[in-house]
Amino acid sequence: MKDEISQQRILAVQRYLNGECPESICASLSKSRAWLYKWVDRHHEEDDSWSEAKSTRPLTVANRTPHEIEESVKLVRLSLYNRGLFCGAQAILWELEDLSVHPLPSLRTINRILSRNELTHRRTGKYEAKGTPYPSLPSSLPNQTHQADLVGPCYLKGPVRFYGLNVVDTATGRCGLHSSPTKAGQDIVDGFWAIWRRLGIPDNVQVDNAMSFFGSLAHPRGMGPLIRLCLNNDVEPWFIPMAEPWRNGVVEQFNDLYQQKFLAKVTMATEEDLRSGSLAFEHRHNSSYRYSKLGGKTPLTALTASNKKLRFPVEEEAPRHRLKKPETGRYHLVRLIRSDLKLNVFGETFPVPPELKREYAVATIDVKEQKLKVFQDRIQVEEFDYKLR
Repeated sequence: MKDEISQQRILAVQRYLNGECPESICASLSKSRAWLYKWVDRHHEEDDSWSEAKSTRPLTVANRTPHEIEESVKLVRLSLYNRGLFCGAQAILWELEDLSVHPLPSLRTINRILSRNELTHRRTGKYEAKGTPYPSLPSSLPNQTHQADLVGPCYLKGPVRFYGLNVVDTATGRCGLHSSPTKAGQDIVDGFWAIWRRLGIPDNVQVDNAMSFFGSLAHPRGMGPLIRLCLNNDVEPWFIPMAEPWRNGVVEQFNDLYQQKFLAKVTMATEEDLRSGSLAFEHRHNSSYRYSKLGGKTPLTALTASNKKLRFPVEEEAPRHRLKKPETGRYHLVRLIRSDLKLNVFGETFPVPPELKREYAVATIDVKEQKLKVFQDRIQVEEFDYKLR
């Protein structure tokens, strides 16, 4: 038995076929001419179902992600997560590229798939104690602060042993890579110089307390190659607290990406393979890796949007070690003061006031004044003579 709506359609068509004026039919039923002609066109005496409503849903959806692609995204995400690797949309996209999946979904599509399958939960990061203020460096504009770290020794199949110098601009996420056979003074100078030629010279460089960066425990006031290179180019080096690598968290996180997506993926046997592969990975990251903190922009897009004018080295060749002793400039060490109230400056200790107990202090060496100044929350609390050698 037909429902009331179907009966109305049948009656309207019969009235039309009997010669009644369309305007009269439509007015009596409060319907439009388009409605009437639609059911007249559908009318077939041999098909009793013509008056029934049909779904307007299209048989195919042009922008619907294929089921196989959605399953691939879910499986890749699960695989990355279970291996303790990055498992966000960008990491998944790179993995799909490496697996030659086609067609390749966009980052937006991958994020949609993750969202509707509730695969957006994050890992719990390293616990950091709350309540102890930590001095942070500016990172709102390109090249205000670079974080740098040495990775290695690493090995190619040659076997070729090398150290990787990784540098990341904290504002834009741009990375710079340089590989060298050793971590000697000249290699450190060459690495930073080559990266500055591509990324530009920063205002600040933040590193850990590796002797490759600060010099030597035997000569703590000798200003190692990195300190001299920085001060001679108006850059201020910052050394994070000892045994707190997470303070260099931006580059530490990038190191994981470098290991997973470059060293573990790219087959290299020679130093030339390593050099060309590093530059290719650097370009791929800077031009295509999208960061949520940048609003989905790539590092190069963020740089362009900033309109910041960068400063680059004038000379193509890096200066030769041993570099001249700087006469001006400052370099800094961030230190957590413990109950012994001692400030450790590359092996030398200095007494500090009791109010610094269990607080972070910044030890600033002023090269021109030959002074060691101690700050808490940017307020100077102590000062020592500090003759550099």
